[in-house]
Amino acid sequence: MKKALRFTGLGLLLGLGAVQFVSTPRNTGPTEGPASLVAREKVPGDVKAILQRACYDCHSANTKYPWYAAVQPVAWWMNQHVMDGKAELNFSDFARYDTKRTVRKLQAAADEVRDRKMPLKSYLLVHDEAKLTDADAARLAKWAEDLADDIESR
Repeated sequence: MKKALRFTGLGLLLGLGAVQFVSTPRNTGPTEGPASLVAREKVPGDVKAILQRACYDCHSANTKYPWYAAVQPVAWWMNQHVMDGKAELNFSDFARYDTKRTVRKLQAAADEVRDRKMPLKSYLLVHDEAKLTDADAARLAKWAEDLADDIESR
């Protein structure tokens, strides 16, 4: 029994070591290029600051990676998390959304922030700077709703 446990442990350790050599793609494009939110719309400085610290890591083309993002399987999990976030809402490609989709995304973002579903709790565990105060959440939600209304009325 002890021998089997020893071989199992050694196998797991070797497997964990081996997966460290499997690379994971990085999200390192431009955050605010020609197709970005800020290229399409005027974004107040305070809102832009909130977006940069609480949203852009998962919802833009550029993620600031912590040291542990180079360790597997954490890197795989993070990569999937970022891909899912960008698929849902990508501020770097925001100008490519049509009017209906833009309005829908802004309204959904306002709801998610107001209901404290965003930023995700799992993200906030290791990104203290992304925590939104009540004032931050209210400001971001109001800005998103006002922008959605403005775009819809154009």
